[in-house]
Amino acid sequence: MTKIILLGCNGKMGHVVADAVKNSDDCEIVAGVDAFGDNDYSFPTYKDFSEVKENADVVIDFSNPATLDGLLSYAVNNKVAAVICTTGYSPEEVKKIENAAEQIAVFYSGNMSLGVNLLIELAKQATKVLGNDFDIEIIEKHHNLKVDAPSGTALMIADGISEELDKEPQFVYDRHSYRRKRSKNEIGIHAVRGGTIVGEHDVIFAGHDEVVTISHQSQSKELFATGAINAAVFLKDKPAGMYNMSQMLADKLK
Repeated sequence: MTKIILLGCNGKMGHVVADAVKNSDDCEIVAGVDAFGDNDYSFPTYKDFSEVKENADVVIDFSNPATLDGLLSYAVNNKVAAVICTTGYSPEEVKKIENAAEQIAVFYSGNMSLGVNLLIELAKQATKVLGNDFDIEIIEKHHNLKVDAPSGTALMIADGISEELDKEPQFVYDRHSYRRKRSKNEIGIHAVRGGTIVGEHDVIFAGHDEVVTISHQSQSKELFATGAINAAVFLKDKPAGMYNMSQMLADKLK
């Protein structure tokens, strides 16, 4: 049985994860941490990691970047693995995560969806065939409450594509400030925020007289919760290091 501490338990994704764990027979939530008060969960909740009394195997994090230092300090000091699902980290914060992974197991992904990670692999394969001759643009759409832009998933896609290009591309987020034609060495990344869109990502390969588009739509938040829970079970008892969705999928196929 994998024992989980849920960071961000009072948020929307926290509630979805808590509900999903109820239907799981290989893990349980032993405590929640959230700065925004109490709730009616069956497990105890705390405003800070310093208050946590329960022993756990893994922390699942669906909170915000402001909690990172507390999360990593608790996880490293108590030798607890961490599944980090929060996005919007600065390069300096990502470095902190990488440093912590030298002492504990860390599963870090900008998106916990199996389908999104398949989209990334398909985009990488398309780049091998089309990348040097086609212009590449990424469009991501999310609900009007999402704070970070572009999404962590859009950056994951762009990074995956970059690995397959002959030259390191320039990520372009906004073209209104200059007037010049598009460079061949660009990947355009565009963010849409509106309504209750859970998450949509389109990768566009635009060539001469033809366009290839690879798309993914998330229709509920449950798929992200399921991915995080699977990652927590996968991470239990793993040695220190950085882990991702590709490694978890490979492990399942063994």
